[in-house]
Amino acid sequence: MTDKPFPTEAQIAAALAAAKARPELTEIYFVACGGSYALMLPNQYAVDRHAKTIAGHALNAAEFLARNPARLGPSSAVILCSHSGTTPETVEAARFARSKGALTIALTNLPGSPLDQAVEFPVYYTHAPKTFALDHSAAVMARLTFGIMGVREGNPLAQKVEKALTALPALIDTAIAAHTDRIATFAEAMKREPVIYTMGAGANYATAYSYAICIFQEMQWIHSAGIHAGEYFHGPFEITDFDVPFIVLRGLGASRKIDDRGLAFVTKYSQRVTTLCAEELGLGVLDAEVVEHVEHMAFGTLLRVYCDKLADSRGHPLTVRRYMWKMEY
Repeated sequence: MTDKPFPTEAQIAAALAAAKARPELTEIYFVACGGSYALMLPNQYAVDRHAKTIAGHALNAAEFLARNPARLGPSSAVILCSHSGTTPETVEAARFARSKGALTIALTNLPGSPLDQAVEFPVYYTHAPKTFALDHSAAVMARLTFGIMGVREGNPLAQKVEKALTALPALIDTAIAAHTDRIATFAEAMKREPVIYTMGAGANYATAYSYAICIFQEMQWIHSAGIHAGEYFHGPFEITDFDVPFIVLRGLGASRKIDDRGLAFVTKYSQRVTTLCAEELGLGVLDAEVVEHVEHMAFGTLLRVYCDKLADSRGHPLTVRRYMWKMEY
């Protein structure tokens, strides 16, 4: 394999060339577990929104294997992700997809890992969760997804997405600096909370889901659930009370009306709502056609700074685990 700096640009180009060369490509399966699975959800959303001839399916890796999709085959692309490249279900899913003749592409941070070796086209990404760059996992996923739609269907949005991604680092740095006081206040206010809910819609639901399961549940042992803002009124809103904490993500895309409906209710009945608004973060300067496909990356980076400060206030480092990596499971 290779040492850093990773050959990410060349790897993305090779994967896109392979997608273009396929005689037929009718679906993309986005397959992973945990935070990597959450990474896949905005890309299914993008395919749903813009692809004319390609269907997108985001699946947990174990579910992908159990479901054994009947359409999986040479006309399929399977994009997988595992940070360590060692997640057993994801590695098995890669081998299974490849055995079916699907085009296999994998994102990983570890060259030479089992996942790297299991697929035809590995793509390496760098990892620095409190910053943002074009070779971070979420950006690489967007570039692959829009790139495939570009080479297969002539979709013109790939260049706009690339331009928006290039603008994000400065916007995110400015937002983090502007939120310094709010981050400190949040951490102190929430450090003894036993439960924190997250809520979003569209591509931003992925960030709400990721922070519920990976940060609050896994890394902080705080009870949580990622609530889709459209589903909030079909059960979850019954747990809303004046002292129940929520983090709500308010986007600029097609799902903004869904966000606003949820936000109006939750702020009426809870006094513990933390709202992150894409417009307030300055993302309104991005192209209106693609902002909904990149704003989740800004939310995710900013929230990581919030949660790092929360971990400090709680005296519970994000690296502490009870079970993960400590025993067989």
